[in-house]
Amino acid sequence: MEQMLDTMLSARERIPVAVHEEPLDVSRAVAQEIADLIRTRKQQGRHCVLGLATGSTPTGVYAELVRLHREEGLSFQNVVTFNLDEYYPMDAEAEQSYRRFMDDHLFDHVDIPAEQIHMPDGTTPLDEVAASCVAYEDAIRKAGGLDFQLLGIGRTGHVGFNEPGSGRHSVTRLITLDNVTRTDAAGDFFGKNNVPRRAITMGVATILGARRVVLMALGEGKAPVVAHAVEGNISDVIAASFLQEHANAQVILDRAAADRLTRYTCPWVLGPVTWEDRLIRKAVIWLAQCVDKPILKLTDEDYNENHLQDLLAEYGSAYEINLHVFHDLNSTITGWPGGKPAYRKLPGDRKWPGDDIHPKRVLVFSPHPDDDVISMGGCLMRLAEQGHEVHVAYQVSGALAVFDEDAERFLEFASSYNELFDIAPDVSGEIRQRMARFMAEKRPGQQDSGELQLIKREIRRGEARAAGKHCGIPVDRLHFQDLPFYDTGTVRKNPLSEDDIDITMRLLEQMRPHMIFAAGDLSDPHGTHRVCLTAIFESLRRLAPKDWYEDCVVWLYRGAWQEWEPERIDMSVPLSPGELERKRMAIFKHESQKDKAMFPGSDSREFWERAEDRNRATARLFDRLGLAEYEAVEAFVRWRGTTTSL
Repeated sequence: MEQMLDTMLSARERIPVAVHEEPLDVSRAVAQEIADLIRTRKQQGRHCVLGLATGSTPTGVYAELVRLHREEGLSFQNVVTFNLDEYYPMDAEAEQSYRRFMDDHLFDHVDIPAEQIHMPDGTTPLDEVAASCVAYEDAIRKAGGLDFQLLGIGRTGHVGFNEPGSGRHSVTRLITLDNVTRTDAAGDFFGKNNVPRRAITMGVATILGARRVVLMALGEGKAPVVAHAVEGNISDVIAASFLQEHANAQVILDRAAADRLTRYTCPWVLGPVTWEDRLIRKAVIWLAQCVDKPILKLTDEDYNENHLQDLLAEYGSAYEINLHVFHDLNSTITGWPGGKPAYRKLPGDRKWPGDDIHPKRVLVFSPHPDDDVISMGGCLMRLAEQGHEVHVAYQVSGALAVFDEDAERFLEFASSYNELFDIAPDVSGEIRQRMARFMAEKRPGQQDSGELQLIKREIRRGEARAAGKHCGIPVDRLHFQDLPFYDTGTVRKNPLSEDDIDITMRLLEQMRPHMIFAAGDLSDPHGTHRVCLTAIFESLRRLAPKDWYEDCVVWLYRGAWQEWEPERIDMSVPLSPGELERKRMAIFKHESQKDKAMFPGSDSREFWERAEDRNRATARLFDRLGLAEYEAVEAFVRWRGTTTSL
């Protein structure tokens, strides 16, 4: 059976794929392969020629290589490196330069000789760029060619900066960046307008010339393009698809990035599966969408004609399967996310976790000061209205997401207010002038001054207080944690530290909550949401022996970008048109965030539009499946103590 499955997979997956459960496992596997190659080449008395990538994806690989150097004596004396790309123009010392990235993450921490490091030069005069690209190709050939090429993948399917339209035979060159790529990079440059429009990149042919190519992808945000590259046709629209032609290429993914591959979207198409409840729900929802029928109208023929004969044989009839899944999915819907009080319960009501405790102490963790209302604003208002003691913990300040112009407007108001009421107008005027000078002279991507960071932090706090009040949550139940990993004043954050975990644990111990809500957004393993979630999980792991923990239920909501897949939903909270309008008004309180087009993954719509689209899409899906028709639905998954339970 394993051999048959391998054959089916190879027919679907045109590049060999390895999937690890966690991002750290991916990074360790890739780093170990690189380390083994370095040692092998050393034993052979040869240089090891590495093609290296930048971005958030390979940072874990570089961290592990640094660890191997420091703790296990891995030497880089015989390593020669060629980096994939660099923005143009770009000074090597700039915050966003890939040379600085490599120094920070790898080169400054290992014993690689400086003369063996090669990077495209973002300072080359424009009329000399073409010649420098030819020289870069020559240098790779003189080094003996690339032994190993490490790649990430962009949302457009680019590897390096080989944007859609890059041909199979392209080599190192100057290229114009795609709009999506510049949008994704906007957060690093404090605005899309600051992102260079061009870059120097190795070509597709250069990459395919490597003896071994490994493409890494982490997080669910990469899942759609990974599926296109691995299972779709070769096309210059998806440059990564050219790896299908390489004899020794491999794609290494975490579970989230692999989620759109056939082996996970509909594994029954590939062969026999073990039919556990979640997979049955997934298969029936998939079938209903394939044949465009409500669940209760699916027939034996529908199952037989769409790869679900085994499931039909196990249950005996479509009728039995349909009823099982319909009732299972319908039972997730509740208008009482904190559970009903005893006097409101009816015979036959579903027993919810912690049902016997009412009212509850509820702690909602919001990574940024607006994630609570964007992602679960309707549920938040329900909990407050139904008498629960609701607290919100804003984990990071969110100051980096405030434009300078908003800070200027805030300063102008504060200065005018002080002048109007004769409150130290000289002092406030001096502060305003000092910060105005700083902002006028500030370079794109330059770190904000300490004063400006404080102003931007207070803007986000004020907006969060207004949104909390709108949702019925008193100001004294809003907690601004300002986790230190985030407050670097730059786009690059620090690693999660004991200080971050201590702050989280102290609040949990103080609150002793019956119910916790947290952002379970896995789209970027190195992003703020994921780091904040890790802090919560680690804190709960350490607090598990506490007596209150046994009665605590943890629910995970999604960010603005995705919703939980229906087969994974454990609780669905329906919203009326009026409630959806109230949620929108809560989001509007975050005025400084009105234009998020500068941030990775964003599109032309406002946050409130994306949130409503997501909530309405879930409601439409439920309607198509034959469940009750709602205006919108917020969905949650129960965390059961491990990341794999997601």
